[in-house]
Parts: sequence; structure tokens; C-alpha cells
Amino acid sequence: MNEPLRAPRILIGQVVSDKMQKTVAVLVERKVLHPLYKKYIRRSTKLLAHDEASTCKQGDTVAIEECRPISKRKSWRVQKLIERAVEL
Repeated sequence: MNEPLRAPRILIGQVVSDKMQKTVAVLVERKVLHPLYKKYIRRSTKLLAHDEASTCKQGDTVAIEECRPISKRKSWRVQKLIERAVEL
């Protein structure tokens, strides 16, 4: 049967590697509540995202959206560049 379309998940993270062709590694951080101590802990996930134009550089902040699997580990696409990294 036809399932209704849902909006793709969008996450915001920082580019930690741009050494691949048309692919960037994005570090996404989230805060989770510890079940016993009730303190917030930072947890991070590194996701591979498709960057067709290879415009993102290391240190940039980007928004990525979920998409169909492009390769074995890559099922996210760079939606937009939020902030450029500060160059020294």
C-alpha cells in the first residue's frame, strides 16, 4: 500500500573530514539524560553525508537531511551550509 510521505530528518553538525570525493564526515552532538544520576551527558555520532559540489570544508557547520542509501555507510545529504569555519 502507499504510505504517506514524511518529512526527512534534519540534523545540524560540524564537518570533521572532507578528504573524500563528494562526501563529508559530520559530527552530530546530542545531550541525553543519565538514567541514574539525572545529569545531561554529551553523546556524539559521526555520519557520512553526500556533498555533490564538494563545497564544505573541515570546521564548517552544516545541516544534513536523511535520504535513500547512496553507499554502504552514506544515507545523508548536505542540505545547506550554516556557517563557514574561521580561517586563521
